[in-house]
Amino acid sequence: MPIEQASGVYADFVRAWHTSDAFVLDFAALHEPAQSTEDGVIIKAGVVSRVRIPPSQVFEVMKALEQQLSAWEKETGRKGA
Repeated sequence: MPIEQASGVYADFVRAWHTSDAFVLDFAALHEPAQSTEDGVIIKAGVVSRVRIPPSQVFEVMKALEQQLSAWEKETGRKGA
């Protein structure tokens, strides 16, 4: 991994979507706090990273996330939302 990428980027949330040949994860960081309106919530954010995953890898990603979440819960004594 290039040293300039080693620290990663911070993201407040992720949006998942798909095309016919890939699943896409858009990781985004807030530009300012969310604002509630009568019509819903306005979120001003920018995509900091887009990751495209072939469908064959999505199940492996899901398994890895579940394993890491379980380990995190055990280590911290906290439960996810």
